[in-house]
Amino acid sequence: MRTILPLLVAMPLAAAAAQDPARMRETETVLESLVESYGVSGMEAPVREAVRRLLPAWAKSQVDTAGNLWVTVGKGEPTVVFVAHLDEVGFEVTAIGEDGLLTVESRGGIFPRLWAGRPALVHRRGRPPVAGVFLPYDSAAASTGPTDSLPMRVDLGAAGRRHAEALGVSLGSTVTSPKEYVRLAGTRATGRSFDDRVGSAAQVMALRRMDPAKLDHTVIFLWSVREEIGLEGAAAAARALGLRVTRVHAIDTFVSADSPLEPQNFAVAPLGAGPVARALDNSSVTPPALLDSLVALAAARSLPLQVGTTNGGNDGSAFEQFGVPDVPIGWPLRYAHSPVEVADLRDVAHLAELVQAVAEGW
Repeated sequence: MRTILPLLVAMPLAAAAAQDPARMRETETVLESLVESYGVSGMEAPVREAVRRLLPAWAKSQVDTAGNLWVTVGKGEPTVVFVAHLDEVGFEVTAIGEDGLLTVESRGGIFPRLWAGRPALVHRRGRPPVAGVFLPYDSAAASTGPTDSLPMRVDLGAAGRRHAEALGVSLGSTVTSPKEYVRLAGTRATGRSFDDRVGSAAQVMALRRMDPAKLDHTVIFLWSVREEIGLEGAAAAARALGLRVTRVHAIDTFVSADSPLEPQNFAVAPLGAGPVARALDNSSVTPPALLDSLVALAAARSLPLQVGTTNGGNDGSAFEQFGVPDVPIGWPLRYAHSPVEVADLRDVAHLAELVQAVAEGW
């Protein structure tokens, strides 16, 4: 039997509504730039370079052998790590048929039926993507059982295998659908890969507002790779850092049931009510004392913070084998891992402010 922890709100919803217009414009600009970069797990280079371009001039970044992006600020102990992931869910080509059709398999947790019948993009290293379509499911086959167990195929319009290969498509090529950042009513927005472009944007904006000369300890900002297929980038970073780290904060999605599609008995974190501290998910349990301390910090800074439990995992859990407490902080997201993820810009802006507050004063 699953124990469901109550959702706590550290600040009233009204507090989330107060935002500086300039801050909101910056939030939207940074998020749009990252959302419209493509980076299926294992092919994150375009997103990594987009993050680098958005960093403040003083922030010196480096890339490790796993492909993670690092920015280290301050000196001395303790060492605190923030980690957001660069990759997004998508597909990879596993076969090219004699008829030129591509068979693809998912990279990360996907419901393939959400992509069936949509435009496709097949990505090629160093070259623009090739357009195609995800084939719709055959209605007769779909009526006999769950469609997600059926193979996904992509049609490029190629005359055959050689034609598809001449276009630069090969086994292992990644496949996505076209995407763009779209502003919805009020402060809502939609765009595929908000998971985890929002976390990546929040870390960028936190760094922009920090004064490294005022830090009395070491803060490491990581943008990790291959999170969606097993926390691989975070695991490499955790091994490199070993026992040096005092605390880690995964800045990632809180998959919320604040949606007309979900039962309202678990993981309800309203959009617009602020960031969410994960008390518990499928990969980690946040130490209660640290959770209480985070809530107190948010209250002292007049920042909205929700506390809840949800499914899924987070990059911070890769550090736990070294005895590092994981205190993940996210934001409420609707329709996770779909082409139509929805978030509230107020939550994104407050998330950046909270990351900055934690980095500087906790």
